[in-house]
Amino acid sequence: MKKTVIIVAGGKGERMNASIPKQFIELKGKPVLMHTIEAFYSYDNAISIIVVLPLLQIEYWEDLCKKHSFGIKHLVAKGGATRFHSVKNGLSMADASSLVAVHDGVRPLVSHETISRCFTEAERCGAVIPVVDMVDSIRRVEGESNFACDRSQFKLVQTPQVFDGKLLKNAYEQEFSDSFTDDASVVESAGAKIHLVQGNRENIKITTAFDLTIAGAFLS
Repeated sequence: MKKTVIIVAGGKGERMNASIPKQFIELKGKPVLMHTIEAFYSYDNAISIIVVLPLLQIEYWEDLCKKHSFGIKHLVAKGGATRFHSVKNGLSMADASSLVAVHDGVRPLVSHETISRCFTEAERCGAVIPVVDMVDSIRRVEGESNFACDRSQFKLVQTPQVFDGKLLKNAYEQEFSDSFTDDASVVESAGAKIHLVQGNRENIKITTAFDLTIAGAFLS
């Protein structure tokens, strides 16, 4: 099946204490978002790439592409008021007959193996997300009390989350709900079963200056 990736990049960089959105901060000489796009292009140079950006950031992104002579072909969609609406806008440019991945613009360290596992399993079952095991102990807080939890019953969720295109488009016809924390929750709300595959632990979401340092070390 044809493959499409919607890369959602709507961050503001507030936790970075940065003057520019985190997806545009330079990492090893070029913006984080360019590394993310390259991860999918190097996995499959025939993949359709859709980047979703806030309207006021699109011209800035175009200038960055010129500055860095960034030539990977991609479409740009206008972001919405929430991530849900941003993904929906990106989906309007996606082919329903393809497998559609949705990925965070600030996860540049996703491996080819993780991407491949997600697409392969999605072609079989229609709805897949990558996860990794929790390694720290966890506790549940209830008011003034807290309780130990069995961490083996929980997983950390990553992206890309990959779906049959028709299934994903239909799911995004629902009304927005605050319970939609990611694409899997939207698809699950529409009645589909979510399947899990192994992610890669270095596939972190860059949200702080510390994360940026870690990503730079992996890209060295």
